[in-house]
Amino acid sequence: MKRCVVFRLGFSQGGKLLAVPESLAELLQQASETLHITAQTLFSPQGGQIEDINLVIDNDVIYVSEGEDFISPSPQSCVDSSQCDAGAVCDADWIRLNVGGTIFTTTRSTLTKEGDSMLCAMFAESGSERPVAWHSKHDASGAVLIDRSAQHFEPVLNYLRHGQLVLSGGASAAGVLEEARFFGVTSLITTLEERVCLEKPPDDHTPITRRELALRLLNTPTNRELRCQGLNFECADLSRLDLRYVNFKYAVLRQANLSGANLSYCNFERADLSDACLDNACLLGAKLLCVNLENASLKKCNFEDPAGSHANMEGANLKHVDLEGSHMSGVNLRVATLKNANLQNCDLRSAVLAGADLENCDLSGCDLHEANLRGANLKGATFNLMLNPLHMSQTVP
Repeated sequence: MKRCVVFRLGFSQGGKLLAVPESLAELLQQASETLHITAQTLFSPQGGQIEDINLVIDNDVIYVSEGEDFISPSPQSCVDSSQCDAGAVCDADWIRLNVGGTIFTTTRSTLTKEGDSMLCAMFAESGSERPVAWHSKHDASGAVLIDRSAQHFEPVLNYLRHGQLVLSGGASAAGVLEEARFFGVTSLITTLEERVCLEKPPDDHTPITRRELALRLLNTPTNRELRCQGLNFECADLSRLDLRYVNFKYAVLRQANLSGANLSYCNFERADLSDACLDNACLLGAKLLCVNLENASLKKCNFEDPAGSHANMEGANLKHVDLEGSHMSGVNLRVATLKNANLQNCDLRSAVLAGADLENCDLSGCDLHEANLRGANLKGATFNLMLNPLHMSQTVP
């Protein structure tokens, strides 16, 4: 019976003695089971590919590949650290990487520190509980080839070494974040997402997402105002968030979803909230001077502060806005534009609507007790089913 010794490609230690079977397929299967790899190609020591089982002679040495091209074995290399003498430092503990043309040398324990990462899948030891699923290629020196950015890979590797994120050599947080996502280093992804959010330049007009705003909230001390002045939140989903006291002055919130959000004491002065949805939002004491709410939906919003701090919407653009069923007692709507607005069943007790443009507004079912409508444009306005009749003193200047 003929025998042969099979080695994993690139290694000269850790070989296994096998009986030569009758077919090449059987030998590949035996090598896969013995070396814990997916054997695909067999090579002679000189680098020739073996394609016929009859070419294997007794006591032959064969190198097994998972599909990668032949490389000369390192004279001191072994397959895994279990084959080293006790107390010795095994060559298998050290791994060379060729990342985008730059060579990195590190340990297997560093690369496998995060058990669910791609790096762990690539470099887990043969025979470990986690199977080796990565069929890697090697350069002429035996270093594992990885086609990624070396500049942005280095901070990921250093993070695995000592647990700290250090950006140097021109590496950007956004670039390192992409590498962390690619290699599945989960614990680093969260840290980098926070860094990218906080470092977004002021001239970057990319809309801010719900997650980015939440990170800003978490990173703002409770005794400091969160300033979002002039930032772009267009189409963002900010529903049901607690956004009290946030400064949105001049911010862009077109088509944003703020339904159910707590917006008490927020500053929306001159912000663009056109076509936004604020249904069921809480707007106690909110500052909405000259805000643009054209075509926005504010159904069943609460502007009424029992402590007496009223929302200020003076000069606001509320054309075609839907405020049906909102609690707006004491709200300041002086000289606001409410053309074609829907104010059905609103509580407008003591509201200030002096000089407001209420042309074609639907005020059916409203409570306008003691509301100030002096100088308001009431052309075409509807006052059906009013809870309290309007007094002339409320409308005559």
